[in-house]
Amino acid sequence: MSELNLTSAPAHLRHGSNIGQPLTRRDGILKVTGQATYAADNHPAGMLFAVMAVSSIARGRVVSLDVAAAKRHPGVVDVMTPDHKPQLAIDPDIKTNPFVFRMEVLQSNEVRYANQAIAVVIAETLEAATEGAALLAPRYEVQPALVGLDAGESFVPPVVGVGNPTESHRGDVEAGLAAAEKQIEAIYETPPQYHNAMEPHAIVARWEGDKLFLDTPSQAMVMARGRVAELFGLVPEKIHIRSPFLGGGFGSKGFLTGPQILGVMAAKLVDRPVKLVLRREQMYGPVGHRAPTRQRLRLGADGEGRLTALDHHARTVSSTFDDFYEPAADASHTLYAAPAIRTSHDAVRVNTGTPLFMRAPGEATGSIALESAIDEMAWACGMDPLAFRLKNYAEVEPMTGRPFSSKALRACYEQGAARFGWAKRPLQPRQMRDDAGLLVGWGMGTATFPALMFQAEARAAIRRDGSGVMEIGAHDMGQGAWTALAQIAADSVGLDIDRLDFRSGTSDLPDAGIAGGSAHTATAGAAIHSAGAAVIGKLADLATSDERSPLFGAGNAGVIARDGRLIRRDDESRSESYAEILARAGVAEVEARGTGAPNPAAMEQYAMHAHGAVFAEVKVDPELGQVRLTRMIGAFAAGRIVNPRMVQSQLFGGMIWGLSFALHEEAVTDRRSGRIMNANLGEYHIPVNADVPPLDVITVEEHDPHVNALGIKGVGEIGITGSAGAVANAVWHATGVRVRNFPVRIEELLT
Repeated sequence: MSELNLTSAPAHLRHGSNIGQPLTRRDGILKVTGQATYAADNHPAGMLFAVMAVSSIARGRVVSLDVAAAKRHPGVVDVMTPDHKPQLAIDPDIKTNPFVFRMEVLQSNEVRYANQAIAVVIAETLEAATEGAALLAPRYEVQPALVGLDAGESFVPPVVGVGNPTESHRGDVEAGLAAAEKQIEAIYETPPQYHNAMEPHAIVARWEGDKLFLDTPSQAMVMARGRVAELFGLVPEKIHIRSPFLGGGFGSKGFLTGPQILGVMAAKLVDRPVKLVLRREQMYGPVGHRAPTRQRLRLGADGEGRLTALDHHARTVSSTFDDFYEPAADASHTLYAAPAIRTSHDAVRVNTGTPLFMRAPGEATGSIALESAIDEMAWACGMDPLAFRLKNYAEVEPMTGRPFSSKALRACYEQGAARFGWAKRPLQPRQMRDDAGLLVGWGMGTATFPALMFQAEARAAIRRDGSGVMEIGAHDMGQGAWTALAQIAADSVGLDIDRLDFRSGTSDLPDAGIAGGSAHTATAGAAIHSAGAAVIGKLADLATSDERSPLFGAGNAGVIARDGRLIRRDDESRSESYAEILARAGVAEVEARGTGAPNPAAMEQYAMHAHGAVFAEVKVDPELGQVRLTRMIGAFAAGRIVNPRMVQSQLFGGMIWGLSFALHEEAVTDRRSGRIMNANLGEYHIPVNADVPPLDVITVEEHDPHVNALGIKGVGEIGITGSAGAVANAVWHATGVRVRNFPVRIEELLT
């Protein structure tokens, strides 16, 4: 249901009939029956297959390629190399805006990291292209690879993350530490991690003169269209991108990458449609990853267990040719009310593909270190970890003093602890065993993630038959966005969701912004909300100005849009259907556009975050050191819940990722060659079904009127930030061994 007061701006529609309902996925049947068309499922007539040949070294140059041997192979049509390729309109290393990252598209014979594309073989069949790539037999001049956090001299980057200051501080940290009765200093390390979405990066490219048609997974179609336009010297409107289904992204599909551009170049070279799909091992390099970190935390507390200072320094890496720096220390900006806080970063350059955004960038890496350190500080003070957090959690954002929903965080602590049974936890470690003699440990972690919002636009229409249309170029990576956004859309125009035609997934629709930063539902939802209000406003104008309508003259009183009817707010016996209004006016449809964007005034005045608390139980074999998560409960406050079923799924996914971060996930680099040694899903460990116990999620009721008109916060990433620390702290409570290098390894528990 939506309500519109014609005497005021239509920014406060009342929703209810669709929002809040646990609807199943609108695209679910298509996916489980195999009818969903992903990028690589497209096969235009005359399509060829392209396969990348990639470097087996991390640093040096390609001396030779046996192109002739590859071309002689049956079915091979052409081989694209640095000496034989279409020219781009601009140098791909030029940064035209802060969201452009450098890519490898055969600019030269230089090798900057392992798995970099050094040639592309184009053939009639996938098999021929694959065999042709193997026949290239590259020879190299090899230089020693720069690997790891100590690969070279460190430096202070100009910014971290997306323009964040490298160093931030308030108060005198050294004085706070000196005045503390208890201090801890500890170093934590996190490894590189790779996105590993189920759907690899892929592109099907087709040129028709100066028009370009692309099927490719994208978290930001309009941004991708702009990047392709500048690289190929095209007008953006002549590029059409389809991305109706994504098999996961986690940030890696937020920006176009080198392999996707190579697919477009290959299609231009042979003047036929071309498909290029990355093999699993080829995703370890050119499409981004989470950088490793080494984090030093120093904490001080007074005799009552209140923090006096918090100092968080993080070292990370970037590639030798571009700049992205994991903002790990920034995790300490928002949670704990120390009077003195300092965060800082430095970095080294290594021979790797450029690290980029990966689910909860900065927050995931920083929070596992911060929550482990908070746990250590609580132990040093002789306090229960929950009691210590309740004493020290921030009532306002510590670095800025801006108020935020701190009461919601306290509710997360209390409700999660009650459901878990935390009050029964012994303070000392290694005190609990199960009937089989396994050590049992309980740990907790605080979850936080900023409530972000970007810019978007949507178009709404009401048709003569009383049905509705909502158009927005939104993205669904599997999180249920199309379902949740359709629910918002239906309520915004006062229709049941079955009477709404929701259109999304192509670049010719209004720009929905980027599906990242846990901001997509808020951003696209706000634009939808605004467009719905605007089109109902136009419909109401038709009715209230028509003497033949029972709503004539209702402009001052206002109307309610509900169930396909406009109803006088002061007299519900007087109403009219959308179809009746349009038929009498002789209008086929009314349409309007709306925008969504953050409110600068609110952002200046309030700090905006989602919060949570996660409680975990692990069991550890005292002789073998094997760790098993046996129970996990998360309580999260994330504003208005549009679809409880989708939200629960997202929070479960984040909690599983936190488990993965703490116990499983690590890319192992060969220090001699710079190659990732476990670039596959057999050896790159992630939790399987047997590793994940039944999970429990509490969604804590929260009404935050400042984040956006709908009160929506994101849930995609927050589940990682508390869960990883909770598992790590549970391992300590079970064993008495404080592991600071992640993931937790058996050998450290047996030492």
